[in-house]
Amino acid sequence: MMQTETRSDVPNTEAEHAHTSTPAQSGLYSWYVVLLCMVAYIFSFIDRQILALMIEPIKADLHISDTQFSLLHGLAFSLFYAFMGLPLAYLADRFSRPKLIAIGVVFWSVATVACGLSKNFIHLFLSRVGVGVGEAALSPAAYSMFSDMFSKEKLGRAVAVYSIGSFVGGGIAFLVGGYIIGLLKDMTLISVPVFGMLKPWQLAFVIVGLPGVLIGLLVLLTVKDPKRKGQKLDANGQAVKVGFKDTFVFLRKHSKTFTCHYLGFTFYAMALYCIISWAPAFYIRKFGLTPTQTGYMLGAVLLIANCLGVWCAGWLNDHFIKKGRKDAPMLVGVIGIAGLVIPMMTFTHTDSLVLSVVLLVPAMFFASFPMPISTTAMQMLAPNQLRAQISAIFLLISNLVAVGIGTTLVALITDKVFANPVMVGSSLSIVGTVACVLTFVLLQRGCKAFSHSMETEFKN
Repeated sequence: MMQTETRSDVPNTEAEHAHTSTPAQSGLYSWYVVLLCMVAYIFSFIDRQILALMIEPIKADLHISDTQFSLLHGLAFSLFYAFMGLPLAYLADRFSRPKLIAIGVVFWSVATVACGLSKNFIHLFLSRVGVGVGEAALSPAAYSMFSDMFSKEKLGRAVAVYSIGSFVGGGIAFLVGGYIIGLLKDMTLISVPVFGMLKPWQLAFVIVGLPGVLIGLLVLLTVKDPKRKGQKLDANGQAVKVGFKDTFVFLRKHSKTFTCHYLGFTFYAMALYCIISWAPAFYIRKFGLTPTQTGYMLGAVLLIANCLGVWCAGWLNDHFIKKGRKDAPMLVGVIGIAGLVIPMMTFTHTDSLVLSVVLLVPAMFFASFPMPISTTAMQMLAPNQLRAQISAIFLLISNLVAVGIGTTLVALITDKVFANPVMVGSSLSIVGTVACVLTFVLLQRGCKAFSHSMETEFKN
């Protein structure tokens, strides 16, 4: 159990000011680590998102419904990604974080290749589980390292650069997937050395999965675990050893803050993943776009609108922190969700493709805000020994609810309520709009709670 409130990166007096201005590891190496982790994150999102673009050929070849496809895209990945995050985060708080990341990258890359070798629903489901298990090792460990390498005033931007990888990866997944499908559209089977005869969608998985193995090796060989800062110390100045019980003691101590944070940003993520998961099907079914056209269009939107949104959110967070706002991450979340709700409600309810895309751009921009700020909030408040675990618990809740339940709700409404695949846009807007309203209420209430928690943790 933790015996004291002393942190290793702050003195016992003027703690709050010192905590926010502590010198941190800086220079090119720190940004190299961020960029390398971002590259790994890019490949993680390529590997998880390319499935969405290939919905129609996979459904046709494996003879599955929208609901079954949503299980592949959502539950198979998110369930094990979420639950494996807890034990992996426990390891990240105690052992070498670069080694953990490297193993995870190699594991999910091999699992992605296995997706391309799948012959039926069960095989593909199990391969997607493997992708989720491997990817669970990356973010909690990366967030923990960044908090040891950057001061609080720069952490938001560092996390934002890393988080941009998610949308660069998603954009590349759509662009590469669209290109491959277009290039091989007239081919039913392709002979691939080692792997044998594959269909175009299977080859796409193999192509995007293999490079990740090299990224994992690069992390292992070139990244050193940074010195841990912000640890809880005992009376003798030694780092306190903590366990899962201490994590839940800390969460209970700040229960209102974490309730608003965890649930608020989870519903925010639900709005985001509903768009990312089902926008390809919406544009293919309503406007008759080919997968190649859809991939190019959505890839461009993700690379521009979402990447700008992530950077803007990180910049706003650091700006408000410099202005003295203790609730900066929660405040940025409130601003972002207020900007998202109108385009979320409207981009699927127009018969003009151009207008729909015009509305999709601000929707994607504001939907990307929670990527850096939800993480920054947890790293600001939690002691070092608990940071990865607290992040993993958030990812557990967020992925189960946002990815697992949220994306499946869209499919269920389409299949069971409308009973018409073309109505997927209406289902998307219903789930996404409700998620926006819940997010706004929770994050607005969470601003005051987060400020109080910061004052409690870093009081004189």
